[in-house]
Amino acid sequence: MVTSRRDFLKHSTLASAMLFVPKFLHGMGQEHLSLLPNSNGRRLIVLQLSGGNDGLNTVVPFEDGLYYKARPALALPKNQLLTLGKEVDLGLHPAMTKMRELYDQGYLSIVNNVGYPNPDRSHFRSMDIWQTGSSATEYLNTGWLGRYLDASCSGADCPYAAIEVDDTLSLAMKGVHQKALALQNTRKFYASAQSPLLEAFQKGYQSPATHEDHHVDYLYKTLVETQASADYLYATTKTYKTTVEYPSTEIGRHLKTTAELINSGVPSRVFYASLSGFDTHVNQARQQARLLGDVSDALYALVQDLKQHHQFDNTLIFVFSEFGRRVQQNASNGTDHGTANNVFLLGGNLQKKGFYNGAPNLDTLDNGDLRYSIDFRDLYAVILRDWLKANDADILGQRFAGVHGLV
Repeated sequence: MVTSRRDFLKHSTLASAMLFVPKFLHGMGQEHLSLLPNSNGRRLIVLQLSGGNDGLNTVVPFEDGLYYKARPALALPKNQLLTLGKEVDLGLHPAMTKMRELYDQGYLSIVNNVGYPNPDRSHFRSMDIWQTGSSATEYLNTGWLGRYLDASCSGADCPYAAIEVDDTLSLAMKGVHQKALALQNTRKFYASAQSPLLEAFQKGYQSPATHEDHHVDYLYKTLVETQASADYLYATTKTYKTTVEYPSTEIGRHLKTTAELINSGVPSRVFYASLSGFDTHVNQARQQARLLGDVSDALYALVQDLKQHHQFDNTLIFVFSEFGRRVQQNASNGTDHGTANNVFLLGGNLQKKGFYNGAPNLDTLDNGDLRYSIDFRDLYAVILRDWLKANDADILGQRFAGVHGLV
């Protein structure tokens, strides 16, 4: 193929200019997606607590003396905890008052001792394992929700079947053929897509048949799809005003955007948000209390908002962290990277409300770490199979028994 000087300059200019396109635009998928017709109208919201939240000080085994022995400066006294009934020997962190209300209303399920064999204490590696749904010895370049999009959206034409409320797209939301859309909010997304720079490129678009360079075709196609999605999402959500007061925090803003999209009628089936800061090696108490309070208040506001618009019964919220912390506190009044952890599920139609299983056993640790009893992929299997009505074995690469009677 002979490239003319004119074409070379044109392509070089485009490639250089794409460096100035916001990062989320590069996360756009190459194909159109559908409304996920096999999900029975149900949606999933995933909330990632990045850094490794300390599950033992989130859901506290206050009747276990080993907990207080291992954490002389960090253990939370029983009289400060949010107790959950006479029959329950676990209490919530005192900052989670709103989460306790959701528990009392039957909207919260807590699963203890979640992990995987041969756990990895690296943030990056363990998060990859959780986001891809792999074993500790597998290295995958697609996420479990991305593969769900691949399996559910083939041949359809909706580029916003899944949305991550962030600047960049997580590995969890990337498939082979389909990828989610990443945005902070619809107004910023729309404004970015209307920039004179992008408008100029769109006007220069020619049909794929006229291009000899498929990479240039892809860049143009991505740009056009991005602008179309930005137009649709902004037009659909611009008149929506919530009456629910969200906390003025990062996670509060992310979940408010999530509710805005859902309650405006955007037909996305998967939403993803995250909050960082849970890597509490030093002076853990104050930092974790602030973060757990932020999460608790924001989730409560989201639930009220969805309930007001009759969207809570068809929504499942999954809250996880890449690992828990070691049982013994360290010398800096913090905790180091551990293994098994608790997971929260919230919804208006939970089959199992309250605790799914018992407290972690602190008497049979694995080299100072909690032993897992539920593989996180068993949770993914029931979410995919029982909630989203997808083929979990194909998406996860093998059949997991699942956690029965949960959702």
